[in-house]
This record gives sequence, structure tokens and C-alpha cells, in this order.
Amino acid sequence: MNTKSIMIVGVGGQGSLLASRILGNVLLAQNYDVKVSEVHGMSQRGGSVVTYVKYGDEVCSPVIEKGEADVIISFEQLEAARWLPYLKKGGHLVVSEQKMDPMPVITGAAKYPEDILGKLSSLGADVTSVDALGLAEQAGSPKASNVVLMGVVSTKMELPEDAWQKALEECVPPKFLELNKKAFALGRQAAEN
Repeated sequence: MNTKSIMIVGVGGQGSLLASRILGNVLLAQNYDVKVSEVHGMSQRGGSVVTYVKYGDEVCSPVIEKGEADVIISFEQLEAARWLPYLKKGGHLVVSEQKMDPMPVITGAAKYPEDILGKLSSLGADVTSVDALGLAEQAGSPKASNVVLMGVVSTKMELPEDAWQKALEECVPPKFLELNKKAFALGRQAAEN
């Protein structure tokens, strides 16, 4: 199998590390060689955070170059636009509709761009956008938006759903498991509608 590349992008504190752990767990369970690399910006201060996940028969490096990502999972709209050059032609862009103002917008030096999702689609990206935050709140906690996005992504990858469920059980603390399973299901449902 050719190597596949997935990028998880967002802002510090949005749960990208748990998302990458769940994804890595699912892929390992399918006997893929998996490499994960976490690159932190100013994650503690709301800065950009990116995680690379590569899998296949043999993976030498986790680094993903421009135009190589099969899937980009973005926890925030502006991050989707920032990392779009890394998406390969025909790749999938899974985006939370959430908007988080970066520092230039907070200080008034810039304005948050309008209609990011429309612009991404007009550039030819295969965009699946969901209200991950709203669905997470429906599941019981806004912190579960990362798992909502994993539910969406699970519909874009040819991996068995039971592997995703097992990964949730192995990666999520027991007291939050049912909430996260509900968030995952809501993400799958949103993607299939």
C-alpha cells in the first residue's frame, strides 16, 4: 500500500493530541506502519498546532510536504485555509465551522476573513464542514469537538467502525467514554447527511 498522509490542524487546547492518538490507534490495529509527529506552535497561548500522521506498509518519516496530505482535519476555519497548500489534489478537507480569533484579530490589527469555507470549496478542495462544537455540546461537552471530527473522518477512510470504537475505549478515560462515543456517532451522522 502506498503511504497515506493525514494532518490534524488547530489551535492549542482543542484536543488535537487525543485525536492523533485515536487515529494512530485505529491505524495500528489495522497492522499499518504508523508514524506520528506533533509540531507545536504557541499551543499554550492559542497558537497554531499541527500533527502529522503517516501510515502504510512502510513509513520512513512522519513529515508531510506541501501537496501530500490525503486528509486535513481542521479544528478551526482559518487553520484550514492556512494549511490548504498541504492538501493533495483529490484530498479531503474536514473542517469544524468554529472560528477562533487569532491575536491580530483580537488586537484589532486585522479582521477575520469572511466565507473561508466558500473560498476553500471554490479553490477545488473537497470540503466537509460540520458544526463540531455544537455537536460536541449536544453530546455533553464542548471539549468533545475533536472526537466529533474523528467521527466525520471515519466516514472518509476505509477502516472498520469497530476499530474506531475500540480506539475510543483505549484512548479516552472511562468516565468520559460514553460522552465521546456519542460525540463520535454525531460526527459520523453529520458526515453521512
